[in-house]
Amino acid sequence: MLKLKETKRILFVAAHPDDENTRLISYLANGEHAQVAYLSLTRGDGGQNLIGKELGIELGMIRTHELLKARETDGGRQFFSRALDFGFSKNPDETLNNWEKEKLLSDVVWIIRNFQPDIIINRFNTIPGTTHGHHTTSAILSSEAFDISADPNVFSEQLIYTNPWKVKRLFWNAYNWGGQYEPKDEMNYHIFPVGDYNPLLGTTYSQIAADSRTMHKSQGFGSTSQIGFGQDFIEQIKGDRFDNNPFEGIESRWKRVPNGQLIVSAIDKAIQSFDFIDVEQNVNTFLSIKKLMDVSGFEELWFKEKQEFINQLILDVLGVKTEFNIRKEIAYAGESVESEMIFNNPSALPIKINHVKNSLLNVKIDKEAVSNRPVNQSLAFSIPNDFPISQPFWLENPVDNSLFHIQNLKNIGPPINKPSLSLSLDLTIEGQSLKIDLPLMYKYNDQVDGEIKQPFTIVPEVNVSLNQSLVFLVEGAKPELTIEVTFKDKFLDGELLLEGLTKQQYQILTSEKDQRRKRIIYQVKILDSDVEKQDVKAVFQANDGRLFNQDSRRILYKHIPNLTYFIPSKFSLIKMNIKVSGQKVGYIVGAGDDVPDVLKNIGYDVNFIENGDIQKDKLNAYKTIVIGIRAFNTNQNLANNVDQLMEYVKGGGNLIVQYNTSSPLLTRDLGPYPFSISRDRVTVEGSPVEADFNHPVLSYPNQISSQDFDGWVQERGLYFTTNWDSKYTTPFIMQDPGEKESAGSLLFTQYGKGTFTYSGISWFRQLPAGVPGAIKIFVNLIEQGDGR
Repeated sequence: MLKLKETKRILFVAAHPDDENTRLISYLANGEHAQVAYLSLTRGDGGQNLIGKELGIELGMIRTHELLKARETDGGRQFFSRALDFGFSKNPDETLNNWEKEKLLSDVVWIIRNFQPDIIINRFNTIPGTTHGHHTTSAILSSEAFDISADPNVFSEQLIYTNPWKVKRLFWNAYNWGGQYEPKDEMNYHIFPVGDYNPLLGTTYSQIAADSRTMHKSQGFGSTSQIGFGQDFIEQIKGDRFDNNPFEGIESRWKRVPNGQLIVSAIDKAIQSFDFIDVEQNVNTFLSIKKLMDVSGFEELWFKEKQEFINQLILDVLGVKTEFNIRKEIAYAGESVESEMIFNNPSALPIKINHVKNSLLNVKIDKEAVSNRPVNQSLAFSIPNDFPISQPFWLENPVDNSLFHIQNLKNIGPPINKPSLSLSLDLTIEGQSLKIDLPLMYKYNDQVDGEIKQPFTIVPEVNVSLNQSLVFLVEGAKPELTIEVTFKDKFLDGELLLEGLTKQQYQILTSEKDQRRKRIIYQVKILDSDVEKQDVKAVFQANDGRLFNQDSRRILYKHIPNLTYFIPSKFSLIKMNIKVSGQKVGYIVGAGDDVPDVLKNIGYDVNFIENGDIQKDKLNAYKTIVIGIRAFNTNQNLANNVDQLMEYVKGGGNLIVQYNTSSPLLTRDLGPYPFSISRDRVTVEGSPVEADFNHPVLSYPNQISSQDFDGWVQERGLYFTTNWDSKYTTPFIMQDPGEKESAGSLLFTQYGKGTFTYSGISWFRQLPAGVPGAIKIFVNLIEQGDGR
């Protein structure tokens, strides 16, 4: 009820999932009872993943839903712009070389005009070099949008759907880590008591914030709450000066509603007389508020949200539970399905269910729900052939210059799609009409976790999946792949085509029908290619002329909903003249990466080494052992057995360790000789590289040249080494434009009879992206163990 009465709105702006200050959001949403939205420019697509192999757009999907779980916890709302997180950048100039500033500025203005905040709080300031370039850019864009969002001549095409909006004040959330913030006398600032206890909720804002931040599991941000006193500062940047409170001079929006004072008086009465014991007794007061709100004829967005809010409060105080369920999670366009609507009203106040409808059905119910007797209604419908599949809207089109190519203006801001299907219920309570929407959910019982609900998902009728995304025309490798064409209902007659290759360049070795799983399994051999690297599309062409070229991908973690998205069914064909021994390689998994698959496709015999097998005698079965990314951040057993790894090297083994973050490290002993891990990185993927081309890593068995550093993706590397022992050699010198040189991207040494490499180069990005030069260098690293 306090939230219903309060109308102030606050927009918090930063660049990534996890940038937001959850303590401040928790306080503003639950202490001030304000509507607080967090605008994250990106979905975190360019970061690392502590809980699995997903990177890029998959990681962006995970972090999007982790943010939604965080907002569900702290009471905020979530918005996004079109920006793709392309990885770390060191200043806003570098950032805006990748992002088209005018489009992103338009996005921020659009979100301001629609959300209509009274104040904006930036997480970061506009001083270059103090933090990530994306961070600084978020503050720059927010500051410029503050100045122009009220001007009807700026981005005037938006005014078909929205109106100009003037924000009262702009602040930045002054950094308060590492010590107390010291405000300057000439600055106008305010302090929020973010450590306080909320007696209505029975917890502190710090605890809410810690629970919220813990939702960022892919980043390893599990948090423990601060106990006791806590403060957060906001420092004014622009707007009308205030004396005591940042919300000074901001009138209640109820004053703009024709009978707004009556509504506020009714809300105050409901708050003062609220019955905490027999909660149902509050419903008549709530219905009187609803009646006042329904006759106002006021159309502003914030007011419509309040109308939906009071509708939900009425159902909440009555204890109503209602669901729209289906017994399957996935269906296809063209399928007929059966669902069920369940409506239960435990109170003695009757609720009439008049009818239910959506775009596919309209059913008259005309039943009364009362006294804890559920109303059940079976609802059957057919999904049209042209019904849209459940593709996240930001992935519908290819990325355009590090921006998601979102064509529908109304999709700029929302975090995710609306439900694939929902149901609108038309209800009557005490003569008043009330409407609610229910998403269609797959509901089932898990024997461990109990009741589970997952979003209903619509997929194509035919799915085309490939067992690998990279196929190599390399001596020693098998240029073959498996393509599965799966049918949802019945087999369709048709043929498999590889677009991009002539029929003389590939051969379908076998095609086997699996009647039980309704799929055809094709074994395909690539015979030749005219170019060194090309993308090839796998297309199933049905005899009725329809073309199917999509593969459904699933991301499954318990802390977020099951996620589904669709990619074009294609692979990269890479033709390389390199020497590969095909030796037996052991791989110790870290946080998760796709490097082993690439090595298998090149022709290596890759085996995963389990924790119990990190013993010298078992390691000796491999000429080379590769350790996955962040393994020394995540694998305690590995850290406990560094001595066994060093004995393996000393006896003649070849050990390659990929990057780890500087903190937390489970051991500091990562190699045979000392070195440290810094936070140094080279973020410009096309930055120049100086190399010692006579070094063993760059000359055996494949000679590396400067051209092998062309076409890299996202970055050169990260968390480079520092303070290394003189026994290491450093074949690379890398640097970002205008910065000092770094030789710490790769350390190489002989130890005993063997060889050891530690590298911060981002092989985990380059190899799965099929970057030929990076693959060639990594092959050389492995081939240092060829002489065992």
